[in-house]
Amino acid sequence: MNAHSPAVRTVSTLSVLSAFLMLGGCETTTQGGAVGAERRQLLLVSSEQLDQMASQAYTQLRADAQKKGALNTDPALTQRVRAIASRIEPQTRVFRADAPGWKWEVNVISSNELNAFCMPGGKIAFYSGLIKQLNLTDDEIAVVMGHEIAHALREHSREQVSQAMAAQGAIGIGAALLGLGEGSADLAGSAYQALVATKFSRVDESEADRIGLELTARASYDPRAGVSIWQKMMKANQGGRPPEFLSTHPAEANRIAQIQSLLPTVMPLYEQARRGG
Repeated sequence: MNAHSPAVRTVSTLSVLSAFLMLGGCETTTQGGAVGAERRQLLLVSSEQLDQMASQAYTQLRADAQKKGALNTDPALTQRVRAIASRIEPQTRVFRADAPGWKWEVNVISSNELNAFCMPGGKIAFYSGLIKQLNLTDDEIAVVMGHEIAHALREHSREQVSQAMAAQGAIGIGAALLGLGEGSADLAGSAYQALVATKFSRVDESEADRIGLELTARASYDPRAGVSIWQKMMKANQGGRPPEFLSTHPAEANRIAQIQSLLPTVMPLYEQARRGG
């Protein structure tokens, strides 16, 4: 076989890619907890870099919301969300010893959007529409918040940036080794974004559900609210979601099934927390 044949070049590409991934994929950001959320992660950028970027983005978001008169306009709702966060934040030590000492911040933005997030480093934002339109209970807010905090604990944003870096590097290397043109490389990049990257995101979402449910229970909020919140989301999103295999989020029915399977694990934590144990 010719040393410069496509088959040999393909093997070379795969070897380079495998070595690249092995160098970065040897870390994990959290302990597993009772739900067993343990997985090695590809981490090619530092936490400090992502935390700094997140802090800047959050500051801008907060300033924009304040300029529009949409920042914490409902004092009672803001206090409610912050009170829930204050009970969840200490429980993060189960997964990360450093997390309770993060510079946590919680704000509520007046918007009809059904959304909430926690940026790296503990910067939380809830949109009022999520709470009001779905008429969320405190337990349901806690489930959503636990889920979003789990993304920050596991540093999913850092992982996704690293995955994108690895994919871009591998695509560039592969295009050069295989003698492909720029159009072929662009096609490979588009395929990655459409299929591989969304798969990573679904893994992240399922992982955040697991960790978030445990955080909810340890903060003495009822984890069974995980079922009711996704039932509400299913009703709100009827006909508005793509098939799961093309979505960055698992189908709600699958999330409910996972939550139900975890209840025997987290309910004792909830009962213990209620007793003050």
